[in-house]
Amino acid sequence: MDPLRFAVIGTGFWANYQVAAWKELEGVELVAVYNRTIERAEALAKKFDVSHIYNSVEELLAQEKLDFVDIISGVDTHALFTIMAAEKGVNVVCQKPMASSLDGARGMVEACTKNKIQLFIHENFRWQAPIRAVKETLDSNIIGKPFKANVSFCSAFPVYDNQPFLAETEHFILTDIGSHVFDICRFLFGEAESLYCVTQRVNKKIKGEDVANVMMQMGTGLHCIVQLSYASVLEQESFPQTLILIEGEKGSIHLTNDFELKITSQKKTTSVVVKPKIYSWVDPDYAVVHSSIVDCNSDILKGLQGGPSETTGEDNFKTVQLVWAAYESAATKKIIFF
Repeated sequence: MDPLRFAVIGTGFWANYQVAAWKELEGVELVAVYNRTIERAEALAKKFDVSHIYNSVEELLAQEKLDFVDIISGVDTHALFTIMAAEKGVNVVCQKPMASSLDGARGMVEACTKNKIQLFIHENFRWQAPIRAVKETLDSNIIGKPFKANVSFCSAFPVYDNQPFLAETEHFILTDIGSHVFDICRFLFGEAESLYCVTQRVNKKIKGEDVANVMMQMGTGLHCIVQLSYASVLEQESFPQTLILIEGEKGSIHLTNDFELKITSQKKTTSVVVKPKIYSWVDPDYAVVHSSIVDCNSDILKGLQGGPSETTGEDNFKTVQLVWAAYESAATKKIIFF
């Protein structure tokens, strides 16, 4: 099978890790890069030895023979670039969050369905090694039927340093980290039946909310509490880890700091450390995020080659619905039912 030819649309901070992750896989070939600022496109192209450079998406799609594009541009452009690619018959991989609005995300799914184009959302958090270990443990039934879970991403990490645009984002933590954490909840526990959310803006220098607390009742009856914060000065800084506590009829599963996975029964507690794989290009401090990009890309590649894939556009749209339902709940102070 010939390698799938693809182009990267957007060459900002995350493109460096996304392209490096694609380079770990056989079966793909990066042939072109786009950025509206041509110098930034040239810099990424030089780093990864790519010869074709564009500052026009229209020109890129007209000139290149592509199997798919990987959209790593600003969220406000995701819907536009996805629809442009779909209308040219090019499959789409798009970074999360899918779009800047629920209608925008719906339009992406509809455009790809109409044009018989595959759409995948690059949702890598569910592919983190510790999260996969939690899922495997949960599915083993060692703690019996789970009835409550707490999924937390609380930090004081200065996320605005690497991504300053986040400080200007009107909808912040629920779209940024909430997209990841809601997807983890769906991956572990299935779909939600209801949701209630409250938000705060602690850092007065930013536009959006930096704290959100969400209570969901899942279809299984499980109560899922989601805690999100970029304003939490804690004894131990856990960024970029997602911490999880699941309580079941026969015990509990606790993914805590430094990737320690604890399994407790009425008789004992056992623990194992589930470390991420370290590639040469990852930042060791953030390897749990960076390394998961490879596994996420690998799963998407299977889908592009005709096999099953977890993070399709249709599936991720359910995560997007949770994000915007949380905003609706916070604004109306009401429970949202699905």
